[in-house]
Order: sequence, then C-alpha cells, then structure tokens
Amino acid sequence: MSAIPHPELEALRGEFPILQTRTYLNSCSLGALSNRSMGYLGEYQALWNTLGASAWYELWMGRIGDLLDRVAWFWNARRSEVALAPSVSGALASVASAVDYSRRNRVVVAELDFPTLVYQWLARHDVEVVRVPSDDGIGVDPARWAEHVDERTALVATSHVFYGTGYVQDLAPIAKAAKDAGALFLVDGYQAAGQIAVDPRSFGADVYVAGPLKWLLGGPGLAYLWVREEAIEALRPTAVSWFGAANQFAFRVDELELRGDAGRFSLGTPAVPTVYTALGGMEIFAQAEPAKAFARIKALTEDLVARLDGEGFELKIARDPARRSGIVMVRHADAPGAVARLADQGIIVDHRAGYVRISPHFYNTIDENAAAVAALTAL
Repeated sequence: MSAIPHPELEALRGEFPILQTRTYLNSCSLGALSNRSMGYLGEYQALWNTLGASAWYELWMGRIGDLLDRVAWFWNARRSEVALAPSVSGALASVASAVDYSRRNRVVVAELDFPTLVYQWLARHDVEVVRVPSDDGIGVDPARWAEHVDERTALVATSHVFYGTGYVQDLAPIAKAAKDAGALFLVDGYQAAGQIAVDPRSFGADVYVAGPLKWLLGGPGLAYLWVREEAIEALRPTAVSWFGAANQFAFRVDELELRGDAGRFSLGTPAVPTVYTALGGMEIFAQAEPAKAFARIKALTEDLVARLDGEGFELKIARDPARRSGIVMVRHADAPGAVARLADQGIIVDHRAGYVRISPHFYNTIDENAAAVAALTAL
C-alpha cells in the first residue's frame, strides 16, 4: 500500500473525541463532532443564558454572516451568491418554486439521484420528470444527458456524487446540455462538498446545494445554497420567508420585496446552534487546507479499495479512479447485521440496499482502513 499524503493532518485527530474510542468511517452519514464545534456550541449557550434575545442582534446575526463568508470562500463564490436554508429539501423547494414551468414543463434527473432531489418535482402536477438511465448502475454516461434534454426542459437537476455508488459526475457536459437547451442546471452536492473540490461556477451550474451534516463536520439543521449571481433576479421564489425580504426588520405585510441576492431563497430563522457547530467544522477545514484534505481522502479511498479488492469483496464503485469518491460500497449478504457486528467491535460504518458503506475522511488513517477490512473479512 502506498503512503497516505499529508500525515500532518493526523494531528487534528485530537479534535474529534469519537476517534479516541472508535474507528469512525461513516462521514458520509455524519461527520465527526469536534472539540471546536462543541466549544462554539457552549459559547452559543452562554450567550443565550446571559444576553437572551439581544444576542440575536449583537452576535448571532454576525455569526450567521461569518458562516456565509466561510461557505463563499470554500466554494470560490461571491458572498451575494450564498444563502442558508434549513435543509437541502428546503433549499430545493424554494428554488423549485422560482422556476417557470408554463412553457417548459420538463425536469430531467438521473435514475441514481437521491430521492429528495427527485421528489421536489414528482410532487408537482405541472411538471413531467424525465429520468436519465444508468447503463451500469454505478454512474451515468455524460452523453446520455443530451439525449434527454430538449426545448421542453425547464431544469436539469442531478447529484455531484451519487449517494449509492460514490460516483463523481463530470458536470461540465451536463451543464452544456442544459445550456444548449436553454434550461437551468441545478446540482445537489450534499455527498460532495467537503470531500472533493467544489466551484459551482467553474463547471457551469446555476444552483448548487449542500450542507454541513456530512463531510463539512457541522451537524444537522442547515443547508448551504449557491445561486449564480446572474440567475438570481429571474428566479423569484414563491416559497419564501421574512429572511428573504429586502428589509426583513421592517416587518411589512402589505408588500413583498425580495432581497437582491441569494438570500431571497432563505427559509426562516436559521438554526443558530448548527451555525455555531458548522463554523467549528469550517475552521478545521481551513486549518487542514481543503486541497490537502481532499488529497488525503482520495488516497485513503484508494487504499481501502485496494484492500477490499485484495480480499475478494464485490464493490459497487466506479472502476475509473477519477470518478471515485470517499464512498465505498461493499456487497454483503447481511449488510445491516455486518454493520451492527462491526459496531460491537468499535468500527462505525453504515449500510445501504445490500451494501456496507465505508466512508473515510481526512482524519482517518491507513491503520483504520486495515482494521475495518480485517474485521469485515472475519465476518
């Protein structure tokens, strides 16, 4: 096995208490909680106990702005292009409500996309959902998109990384198919952000949505939304909130003037506790340096795949390493039982549809990979 790069990042393992007692290889489900995030959460509680509601105006609104600044930096975006939502579902609902389907009523998705993405449009009676098929059940040939996107398409919506296989899509050809047809291009990056580089403008997206739950180490309760600045004005959501109003503290009830930036898609008061924990996660990423973190995740993934291949396991992953991410699906006759037995040994992984799912992060090590594969082999 080749050496794993950036061993200096292992010094950050001390930030994550769970790593002291568990082999935690389940960041695709939930990123590990850090001391940094817990400290910030304590700060939030102390402010609530000492300042009460005045903490909103004096500090919490500022912290929300700090997190948005971090997200913009992380995605190489303009601050005006990012907003917070209560969940990916909420962000998608707000964007979906802003699209005009009267002349174009088709939304094109992939059959491998996560259900939440598809449900936004299956729930609408004025939209026809078209699914782009997968030839191998692992990824979708980029050329397939152009076969299904035409002048009837309002929106192309798909995943950056497929949740069930870890396949990383080549987004530029999909963006071109959407643009050539005059359609918007939306990307669900929940499985991508924090494990691979994200620059939505560079690959032609109009909308990108992700969140801190998984690889970004911030926990549940928020989502991050990016909308290309040039597309914002034409998208006028009907799923709105007072945080999306141009002057929210005027409390107008006789008219609605939407914000001129991506904040118009905000849906209600953000979950401030998660703002604090998410800030901790983003600070650790900044300290680790994203490029180093991504390189380490990639190397740990390749090491894990080689070990599993060597033991003869059947894997549901891309065989082209360029299309692989830190989500490794291992076929098992009793995947839930295997996950439970591994947990009894202090090895935390997950399962989906007949597969054990292993997802290393930059804080994991080659020894943890070896321990997980040995334990799975022993079962």
